[in-house]
Amino acid sequence: MSNPTYTFIFYLFAAITVFSAAFVVFTRNVIYSAFSLLFTFFGVAALYVFLSADFIAVTQVVVYVGGILVLLLFGVMFTNSIMQTGQKSEVTLIIPGTLLLAGMIGALLYTFYTTHGWMPSETTLQGSIVERIGFETMSRYVLPFEMVSILLLAALIGAAFLARFDKSGK
Repeated sequence: MSNPTYTFIFYLFAAITVFSAAFVVFTRNVIYSAFSLLFTFFGVAALYVFLSADFIAVTQVVVYVGGILVLLLFGVMFTNSIMQTGQKSEVTLIIPGTLLLAGMIGALLYTFYTTHGWMPSETTLQGSIVERIGFETMSRYVLPFEMVSILLLAALIGAAFLARFDKSGK
């Protein structure tokens, strides 16, 4: 990536990804947040392309943009209360969220420093990139993989709790 044009494009996609992700988190309008998530997913896919991980980039677009985001948008659009003017999300519990974020980052950094997870693998595989991804995920990177799965499970439980919680008392 020594070419200045590639470097500029990389930083452009990185900025798009970070700013759209921040907009997802800090906006109060649910529809704007969902559409910002679209730019975040596409930015991550573009960063995967720069890492020469074309398979993961295509998977990112197909699974997250084609599946998850469309499902999220349909869920938001088809709820009865979305057309009410008071439908805003509140950004609350910043201190516990920040502590949880710091704890997760600390756990990931501890894992990487103790297992040397940032080092490239000495094992060379013959075959496809899919085989290499499967081998690395289930051998060297099984602990970070499981940590991400626990984080996604916690997000799913939190989403189910928030969907079930009725603020109006009906």
